[in-house]
Amino acid sequence: MKAKTKELRITLVKSTIGSLVKHKATAKALGLRKMHASVVHADTPVIRGMINRISHLLKVEEVE
Repeated sequence: MKAKTKELRITLVKSTIGSLVKHKATAKALGLRKMHASVVHADTPVIRGMINRISHLLKVEEVE
C-alpha cells in the first residue's frame, strides 16, 4: 500500500513587479501568473526549494 503524499496549496500574495528575474522565473515555473492565483503541488524537495526562494511572495498551506 502506497503512502499518500502531502500536497501544498501555493498562493501568490505579493506582486513579482520589481523582483529579481530569478524570482519571477520561479513563480512562473510554479504556475503562478497572477496575484491571488493558487496552484496545488506535491510536497517534494524540489517544490520546497522553489518555495524557499520566493517565500516572501507566497502563502503556503497543506492540503489533504
